[in-house]
Amino acid sequence: MSPRKGKSAVRTAYVNARLLDPASRLDDMGGVLIDGETIADFGPHLAKERGRGLPKDSRVVDCQSKCLAPGLVDMRMEIGDLGAAVRAAVSGGVTSMVCLPNTHPVIDDMSVVEFVARRARKQGLAKVYPYGAITKGLKGQELAELGLLAEAGAVAFTDGTSAVADAQVMRRALSYASTFGLMIVQHPEEPSLAANGAMNAGETATRLALVGIPTEAEVIMIERDLRLAALTGGRLHIAHLSTDAGIEAMRQAKKRGLNVSCDTAPPYFALNENAVGDYRTFAKLSPPLRAEDDRKAVVEGLRDGTIDAIASDHTPRDEESKRLPFAQAAPGGIGLNTLLAVSLELYHNGHLGLLDVLRLVTSAPAGLLGLRAGRLEKGAPADLVLFDPDAAWKVDADRLIGKAKNSPFDGRPVQGRVLMTVVDGRPVYRPQA
Repeated sequence: MSPRKGKSAVRTAYVNARLLDPASRLDDMGGVLIDGETIADFGPHLAKERGRGLPKDSRVVDCQSKCLAPGLVDMRMEIGDLGAAVRAAVSGGVTSMVCLPNTHPVIDDMSVVEFVARRARKQGLAKVYPYGAITKGLKGQELAELGLLAEAGAVAFTDGTSAVADAQVMRRALSYASTFGLMIVQHPEEPSLAANGAMNAGETATRLALVGIPTEAEVIMIERDLRLAALTGGRLHIAHLSTDAGIEAMRQAKKRGLNVSCDTAPPYFALNENAVGDYRTFAKLSPPLRAEDDRKAVVEGLRDGTIDAIASDHTPRDEESKRLPFAQAAPGGIGLNTLLAVSLELYHNGHLGLLDVLRLVTSAPAGLLGLRAGRLEKGAPADLVLFDPDAAWKVDADRLIGKAKNSPFDGRPVQGRVLMTVVDGRPVYRPQA
């Protein structure tokens, strides 16, 4: 158990760091003073070991000019094995994450929300917050008790990897949630258009003789739900945007002043459908990897602010579910371990500044979900990541921490290595030498 804040608490000073706080646009040499589990002070005046305001009894950690930032906040992931998930998370600098409700049992009841929270606390690593299900059993028919789930700790509501296909059910969800100020998160895929689809529709799918999922499946669902959000005044969030048309629909909705937001995931700005190669099942995702023009549109959506956040979309799958013919293989890829490194490609490729990239994986998702995380703030939980943005390495799925190995980035050269992850003032991850 970590020490509580107070006179007897351990005080640790992280000094000689490039201090990055996207929420306040801070980018300067500085340091962070941790008192027990919370941030006691931070700023340029703590840059040096004997900096002003540094208590004499502090334990000092020299960051050697590397980047020190708020811990990452991942707003969309599947738990799978909780112990494996939190270990994977902290290896990637993620200190807070929000899990989808498609657990066993489904998070559609107060007792399950509380159970997930208890299990997460016992792990003592990354913090886990649950989404509540929109519909009972994720069946898309009867609304779950959204108000009670929110009281129990659900931070928003989604049916996870299933779209709420019934327009009347979605209308009721948005209307009901609006009375509580709650956010409804939709998987944007019209089910009948996506039925039996294995990858993005187009020339590659035709060449591989695979059933394609048209981009229209995404934008049709988005446009329907935007109209329902306008009708109800509800707060709508669209998950993992992957198409040019879907992004443009969100761009126009924001211009009209609708209460909407959206996110994407690293595969949709870093990969395209060519990653499927000759039936490479690690590249089978939901939504599917799209054409190069769509990938470029996702980058532009991040650059111009249409897309509000980046989530890992971590979807662990066992080896047996991926070692199948492509059409039968389960969709999904792990992403917690590589969230920072792949997101930093936006910085290294000149699309976004370093603070802008970090904002998309820290303060932005935290703000959408109302979490006290993702920013440097006195009195806030001391959740930090120390990283080298320029350190080069190659993703090797077999060596990534965690049970599942189904990374769509397996074999990809990346830049950006996590050197330490701190949760509630405790170092919980350092890479092995």
